[in-house]
Amino acid sequence: MFNNISAKAASEWMGCFTGLIGAFMLALHTSYSGWGWVFFLVSNLLWIIYGLLARARALVLMQLGFGCTSLLGVSQWLVK
Repeated sequence: MFNNISAKAASEWMGCFTGLIGAFMLALHTSYSGWGWVFFLVSNLLWIIYGLLARARALVLMQLGFGCTSLLGVSQWLVK
């Protein structure tokens, strides 16, 4: 079933799922919620890959900006 999936489709769907997991983890507000920032960061990277493959420059730029906020979240979570 997954033998024919393209890198573009894989990065799109995995970016979607990791972003949703990150959002849920942060919304739960538990001791593990900081990992939500890590999931967001992975999602940002996957969306950047997708944007490059799809030649969607605006998406790549937006995800670079969101990646900066994800890095900020990760750094504040680790310093805490």
